[in-house]
Formats: sequence, C-alpha cells, structure tokens
Amino acid sequence: MKIKSQRNPEMQELADCLEGQRTAMLTLGDSRGSLGARPLTPMEMDEQGAIWFLVSRSSMAALVGPTGSPVNLSFSDTDKSLFVSIAGAARLDEDSERKARLWSSMARPWFSGPDDPDLSLLCVSAAAIDVWDGPDSSVVRALAMVASVAAGKPVGLGDRKEITPAASTTAP
Repeated sequence: MKIKSQRNPEMQELADCLEGQRTAMLTLGDSRGSLGARPLTPMEMDEQGAIWFLVSRSSMAALVGPTGSPVNLSFSDTDKSLFVSIAGAARLDEDSERKARLWSSMARPWFSGPDDPDLSLLCVSAAAIDVWDGPDSSVVRALAMVASVAAGKPVGLGDRKEITPAASTTAP
C-alpha cells in the first residue's frame, strides 16, 4: 500500500501501523441486513487518511449505496501482535486518474486494465480507529500470559489506543 504523509500526528501513527499491510478485511451489510466480510488489498492511504481499494463495480454497487455505507476495516499482523480496526464510511469513486495511478498488475486477474468498465475505486474514510499493540516476541507474549493468569489481571499483554481521525476524513 502506498502511504502518503499524514497531516494529523495521530493519523501518522495509524499510517505507521499500516505500513506493510497487504490485506484488509472489509465488513459491510448486505440488502438483507446481514454482515459479511471480504479480503481486499489496500492500494493507498491518502493525505487525509482515507484508504483506497480497486474493486468490482458489479459486486460492490449493491453493497455500497449511492450515498455510501457504514463499514469496518480490520488489519492484523500476528508477528508483531498488532491489530487495527477502522470504523467508517465507504463510497464508490470513478476517478480515472486515481485508477490509473493505483493500477497494479496484481489486479490483472480481475480487470483488463485501469479502463476496465467494471473497475471502480472504493474509498473508506475513518470515523473511529482502535489499535491493539502487544509485545512483538512470542516468548514475551507467553510470559505475559502466564503472569496475567497468575496475577488474575492483564500484565504486559499490550495496549489499546483510540486514534481520532482528522475531521476531513469522516465524510465519504
């Protein structure tokens, strides 16, 4: 994912957490009101903190209404014991310049190119962000778990932080 420098220091902290992330799970509702999740490859985090994906218009249009839809993105890096949840709004976008800029040969199995009529952009703007960051080492995590069981309370298992998105990222 291409990550642009963030204007807000807290959003820069999120950008640092997302560095190297190759897959996000996108959870959204369907027409029956059921929740479903699907893996997507994040292509860019723009200067305002919005996260962009290349998606199929035919499969996403029914799920992401014309005015946008509430969604949740989740990222996990078990090696670093780092987990991120981003609640926000998603909207489809047809910016041909952005499609061309974000185009990757990795999208070729699904689309013929950046001008494919089914190719669309999905933009997710954050409203609430949670980051859980635990010890990197599996040995330290195991020792912290043992200490927590013995103490009857969490000891050294990591931290949870809420990140407040910049005001400009909350509108789709």
